[in-house]
Amino acid sequence: MSRLGDTLFFETPVHVQTWAAAVGTKEGQGPLGKCFDHVTRDNRFGKKTWEQAESRMVELACEAALSKADLTLSRIDCALGGDLLNQCISTGFAARGLGLPYLGLYGACSTMAESLILGATMVSGGFAGRTLCMASSHFCSAERQYRYPLEYGGQRPPTAQWTATACGAAVLSSQQGPVRVTAATPGRVYDPGITDSANMGAAMAQSAYETLRTFFRDSGTLPQEYDLIVTGDLAAVGRSIVVELFRRDGVELGERYQDCGMLLYDEEQDAHAGASGCGCSAAVLCGRLLPDLAAGKLKKVLFCGTGAMMSPTSSNQGESIPGICHLVCLEGCV
Repeated sequence: MSRLGDTLFFETPVHVQTWAAAVGTKEGQGPLGKCFDHVTRDNRFGKKTWEQAESRMVELACEAALSKADLTLSRIDCALGGDLLNQCISTGFAARGLGLPYLGLYGACSTMAESLILGATMVSGGFAGRTLCMASSHFCSAERQYRYPLEYGGQRPPTAQWTATACGAAVLSSQQGPVRVTAATPGRVYDPGITDSANMGAAMAQSAYETLRTFFRDSGTLPQEYDLIVTGDLAAVGRSIVVELFRRDGVELGERYQDCGMLLYDEEQDAHAGASGCGCSAAVLCGRLLPDLAAGKLKKVLFCGTGAMMSPTSSNQGESIPGICHLVCLEGCV
């Protein structure tokens, strides 16, 4: 592994060996519904609380990912993951049943990309043979923590996003797999001064632009060299800002630039600006992007997890919302 600027290059092969996604009912009814391994009919996943439901969803995604590659937990060296809840309890409680060394992560909605970077670094450095990377979110648990009780029925402005009930899990390995992690750029925190928690796409857009620009500089590549550039959950508002920022640089991203928050739901599902949450990008990655790379439909993809580094306390104190974006370069091995 080498480093140039902020970007890590994995000369020692790191492969995505297997993956899976578990989602809620609304996500299963969206345009990617058939891509997911598990779609629940019960957003409580048979549990008494929303938090327990999210933990169960994490378990289902991990079980499906391991099963698809005939792997047992004994062949995983470390689990890395996180969610949106206080103390990352959803993945932490799910990890109770894994019996694995566990690194709990918090990067807000960039957590899946963060877990892939750290997991790939462990594998590339010879510190692990396989790592299990995951991230989740649940609409009902996150809404209660970050906004209002569900019973309140608060009105949403057009810039608001819908927290996805979803989880993605992927196993990184030193052994041959259908997709390879070739590079990664850990993001820096940028603060455009947005204070409206219902406009997180705008709060995160600058970080996505800066991380992408850093990667292109460090790698010596251009946007047109990639089949797809995908941000995590900027949705309609944030995506338009990123497009405009690059346009000012004389760069047209075009149709190759998409956002997971705009892929998960269709307009009839009334998600306003689009989807958000750790599980949004994790599920789109494991349900759509990785399968397309494995099948040869895509060759090179930049997966850019975006996160709003806020809390209810900081928002109530009038703090602005800093953003972060972590980038992972994925290439198909077909």
